[in-house]
Amino acid sequence: MRPTPTDQPTRTASGAVVPVLAFAGIVVAVMQTLLVPVIKDLPQLLDTAPSNATWVLTSTLLSGAVATPIMGRLGDLNGKRRMLIASLAVMVAGALVSALTSDLLLMIVGRTLQGFAMGAIPLGIGLMRDMLPREKLGSAMALMSSSIGVGGGLALPLAALIAQHADWHALFYGAAGLGALSIALTLLVVPESKMRAEGTFDLLGALGLSTGLVLFLLPITKGSDWGWTSGTTLGLFAASAVVLVLWGVYELRTAAPLVDLRTTARPAVLFTNLASIMVGVSFYVVSLVLPQLLQLPKATGYGLGQSMVVAGLLVAPLGLTMMFTAPVYARLSAKYGPKFTLILGLLIIAVGYGAGLGLMSAAWQSLVIAVVLGAGIGLAYSSLPALIVGAVPASETGAANGLNTLMRSIGTSVSSAVIGMVLANTANTVNGVAIPTMHGFRVSFLIATGAVAIGLLMALFLPKPDRAPQLRASSEEDANLKRAEEALRGFRGRVLDAAGTPVARAKVTLIDRRGRQAGATLSAEDGSYALAVPAQGAYVLAAKASGHGPLASSATHAGDDSAVDLDLSLPAEAVTA
Repeated sequence: MRPTPTDQPTRTASGAVVPVLAFAGIVVAVMQTLLVPVIKDLPQLLDTAPSNATWVLTSTLLSGAVATPIMGRLGDLNGKRRMLIASLAVMVAGALVSALTSDLLLMIVGRTLQGFAMGAIPLGIGLMRDMLPREKLGSAMALMSSSIGVGGGLALPLAALIAQHADWHALFYGAAGLGALSIALTLLVVPESKMRAEGTFDLLGALGLSTGLVLFLLPITKGSDWGWTSGTTLGLFAASAVVLVLWGVYELRTAAPLVDLRTTARPAVLFTNLASIMVGVSFYVVSLVLPQLLQLPKATGYGLGQSMVVAGLLVAPLGLTMMFTAPVYARLSAKYGPKFTLILGLLIIAVGYGAGLGLMSAAWQSLVIAVVLGAGIGLAYSSLPALIVGAVPASETGAANGLNTLMRSIGTSVSSAVIGMVLANTANTVNGVAIPTMHGFRVSFLIATGAVAIGLLMALFLPKPDRAPQLRASSEEDANLKRAEEALRGFRGRVLDAAGTPVARAKVTLIDRRGRQAGATLSAEDGSYALAVPAQGAYVLAAKASGHGPLASSATHAGDDSAVDLDLSLPAEAVTA
C-alpha cells in the first residue's frame, strides 16, 4: 500500500544521516563566510564603488531570508530531501556563475542564487525529526543548528588562506565543489521522508512574504549608505509594514497558508522566534569585531597586528566550540529541557561579551572570547529548533523551522547594519582610510550584551516543557491528547476499525466550518484521541490510518468547558482490481 502522507514519521535511517545533513549545513555556512577575507578589496576586484560592492553580500542575505520559509513549506508539501537537494543545486549553479565572472551584475546574480542554500538548515532539521529515534533527535538537531557556526569558523581561515595565495575566484569553485559533494552524499545516504503536509503551496503568500522581507531588510542593510532618516529608508520601512500586515491578514484567511500564523502565535513558538533574533544579533557581532581588531596594525595603539590567516585561526574556535557543545546540550536538555539550555546559553554569551570589554589587548584574549561565546551561542542555537519542534505538528516542522531560521537571519542583518553604522561613525580617518576605534569595538560589545538581555527576557516567558524536546517531538500525539484533556473543551473518543478494534496512530484532523484545520493529533495505543476546539460551532472530524479507509464525521460543540464523546469507526480499505 502507498504510505499515507501524514502517518507517523518513519524512524529508520542509517547512522550516516546526521553527519551528512550536518555537512550540508556546514556547506551553507561556508557559502556565507566565503567573501569575508576579501570584503575590503571587493570594490577594486569588481571595479566598482564601495556602495555597489556591498550588494554582493546584501543579495545573498536577502535571497536567503526569502528562500528559507518558502523552501521549508515546499519541503513539507513535496518532500524535504527533494527540496534540500534543489536548494543545494541552486547554490552550486550560483557559485559557478560567480566563479566565471568579475562583472558586478553577474556576481550579484550568482550570489543571489547562492542564498537559496539557507533552506538547507530547516529542511535538515525536518528530516531528522521525521526519521531519527527520539533518543538521538536532541543531539542531532543541536549539531544541525550549530553547523552554521561550525562551518563559518572553519571556513574563515581556509578562505583567508586561499584568498592570500590564489585567485579569489577559486573561493567559488571550492564552494561549488562542496555543494556538489553534499548533493551526492544526500542522494546516497538520506532517504526521503514520508511525512507530508496537507494543502497546496501558497504562491500569493510566498510573493507577499518575499516582498515584505525585501522591503524590510533592504533599508536595514543599506541604511548606513542612504541615511537612516532619508526618505528612501523610511519609505521602504513603511512599505514593508503595509505589505506584511496585508500578508498577515491574507495568511489568516487562506485555507493552506505558507505560514500558519496561529501556530506562530503560540507562546512557545512566538518567544522562541523573538529570542532567535537576539541570538542572531549576538552571533554576528563577534564575527564583525574580532577579525578587524586582530588585523589592525599595532601602530594604532590597540590593533593586534595579526595576518588575515592568523586572525581567522584565532576566531575559528568560535565555530569549533559550537560543535562540541552539541552533545553537552543533548544531556542538559534531556534532564532540564530546552528552555533551561537556552537561558544558560544566553547567560554564557553575556559573560563572554562582558569579559570581552576588558580582554582586547592581546591575541590570546580574543581566543578566550571566541571559546566562551562559542559555548554560549552553541547552547542557544541548539535549543531553538528543539523548542520549535516540540511546539508544532510534525507536518509543519519544515515551515516552522524555516521561519525560525529566518528570525536568526533578521538578527544577523540587523546586527550587520547597526554594528557597521557604529564602527563607521566612531572611526578615525587616516590618509583617507577609515580606521575602526577601540571605542567603536566596545560599544559594539555593549550592544550585543543588550541584545542578549532582551533575548533572556524572551526566554523567561517561554512555557516550561514537561520533558526533554526529543521525547516531546516523538510523542506528539500524547502531548496533544494531554492538552485537550486538560482543556476539557473539545472532542474525545476512540478510533476503531470495522470490527470495533482500537486503531493506534490514526491521524485525526479537526476542520472548522471554513474548511481550515483547527487541530490534529494521532490516536494512542488504545485508539483514544482528544482534540480541543477553539470556539463553539460545527466541525468535521477526519480520520485516516494505514490499512483502513478514510472517515469524515460531522459534529457540533457548544463551546462550553466540556468534552463531547465521539468514537470514529474507520471503514475497511477499498480493494481495487
